[in-house]
Amino acid sequence: MNSCRWLCVPLLLVGAGAATGQQDFPLKPIRILAGSAGGSSDLSTRLIAQGLTSSLGQQVIVDSRPTVLIRDIVMKSPADGYTLLLAANSFYLGPILQSMSYDPIRDFAAVGLAIRTPSIFVVHPSLPVKNVRQLITMARARPGALNYASGAPGSSYHIGMELFKSMAGVNIVRVAYKGGGPALNDMLGGQVEMMFVTPASGSQHVRSGRLRALAITSLQPSPLFPGMPTLAAEGGLSGFEQSSKVGIYAPAKTPVGVINRLNQELVQVLNRMDIKEKFQEMGLEPAPSTPQEFAAVMKSEMSRIGKLIKDTGIRVEE
Repeated sequence: MNSCRWLCVPLLLVGAGAATGQQDFPLKPIRILAGSAGGSSDLSTRLIAQGLTSSLGQQVIVDSRPTVLIRDIVMKSPADGYTLLLAANSFYLGPILQSMSYDPIRDFAAVGLAIRTPSIFVVHPSLPVKNVRQLITMARARPGALNYASGAPGSSYHIGMELFKSMAGVNIVRVAYKGGGPALNDMLGGQVEMMFVTPASGSQHVRSGRLRALAITSLQPSPLFPGMPTLAAEGGLSGFEQSSKVGIYAPAKTPVGVINRLNQELVQVLNRMDIKEKFQEMGLEPAPSTPQEFAAVMKSEMSRIGKLIKDTGIRVEE
């Protein structure tokens, strides 16, 4: 008993010190690495950083750099919660499409999902369909006759349309573009017949009648486009979901207490009404989650989309 007293006290002190360190976190500024500055992604990152600065009581700095660099920087940083990564789901789907220097599960710890942005499934008004079921019926009757526009191979919209084709059992030909802008321009001009667009880029054209919206690609109806049916329900495609998901990651082996503290403050920021309104003005949907829920989303998408990529032979052009 006496020997246990002297052996156990140091161990208890070590445990208490670790707990105190996590409880006191953060003690210095935090850096969030994100993709190159500019656009809604950069604005949303800064909005989150401002909210976390207020919530955590330490400055949260956004460090914008080329996407190819930020993953390795965070992966090789100390696992202390002071260097974080903000990235879209291309971060964990990318290694399925091509060789990468990191493993999203082994080398990183999920802090939490931040933003979810579903797409709108639109067709050119010249296409004589009013809903997804009519489109599926037409596509099945005319295999290979219809086409869709998408940006780079492996992009969210490319994968989303291929998922739709697979689940609906239709053959619709892809027309490839270098980016979403040129694809949307040709869509508006009637050179292509359908595509997925973001609410921010497509809603004005839907309202003007230049595009016809058939459905939104979230599992549940979205506040970004009130009253619009989901593609899953409208097309009879149970479980269909396609959206851009932006989350925050820390280096692997970051203490659980630090991860939980960051997640707690992130959820608090995302649930603020003023933050929600600003996100929705940008066509973005706050999507707070626990670290465990976010990790489960990652693994589920990697499995589901990985199978689709393998079955369809999607590859990034190098």
